[in-house]
Amino acid sequence: MSAVIVDGRAVAAELREELAAEIVAMTADGSRPPSLAVVLCGDDPASAIYVRNKGRAAERAGVRFALHTPPAESTTGELVDLVRRLDADDDVDGILVQLPLPAHIDAQAVTERVSQRKDADGFHPCNFGRLAEGHPGPVAPCTPLGCMELLRRSDLEIRGRRAVVIGRSTIVGRPIALLLTNADATVTICHSQTRDLPAVCREADILVAAIGRPGMVDSSYVKPGAFVIDVGTTPVNGRVMGDVDRASVEPVAGWLTPVPGGVGPMTIAMLLRNTVSLARARRGAGEEVG
Repeated sequence: MSAVIVDGRAVAAELREELAAEIVAMTADGSRPPSLAVVLCGDDPASAIYVRNKGRAAERAGVRFALHTPPAESTTGELVDLVRRLDADDDVDGILVQLPLPAHIDAQAVTERVSQRKDADGFHPCNFGRLAEGHPGPVAPCTPLGCMELLRRSDLEIRGRRAVVIGRSTIVGRPIALLLTNADATVTICHSQTRDLPAVCREADILVAAIGRPGMVDSSYVKPGAFVIDVGTTPVNGRVMGDVDRASVEPVAGWLTPVPGGVGPMTIAMLLRNTVSLARARRGAGEEVG
């Protein structure tokens, strides 16, 4: 047996086509398309590449994309004011503050200025809280949403499955555990204090690795036939490495998301889906969006 390699790039392209068709329908009456504003402050090369990829994906899908690049020496107050202005702008449906920000900036103070109704990242406490309650709103964190979409489009029945998530961050681990729970999986969250981690992981029909330790998850962690989702993206000698040792795991797993080309493209696609969902929610609430 050899795992099916799940092509995140292909699924993301399908999603962009679906979103493009949805946007055409939304704008048939002359309304403007959904819009996403991204704040990029600083000179982090990886952030610049990531934002450029977001802009290209938005353009392909028909989402209006506006990039705001305040200088790296901006103060926390100046960035807060920028985000406040974007939040008050009726022509903006979604806002994303690209992290990391320069070290002298209070990142939490800036990101907290993004309101629930324009939270393209899905991290606002109200949106996160609704997800925890089992009654999610229009958006959820993008990377976990992308993982769920890969599961669904691989025709894997989630209900009743055992799922193990390695990692408990608020960016991936906790929200993917909530999404899997809401989809009726039985979920275990593992972390640095978990005893006999490989044995716990071998119970999983769905195994999500989100810890940032390149190649840590080998075949000893994997139940034969399991769906293994590798969320890791750690630069190593000029290459991006996942948390899963592909050479070891591929002969054992049933499905495996590669790095690169697995979850990464889905994160951007789900950001666009969140933006469209926010636009629909605002229009449904009767807000001025034209």
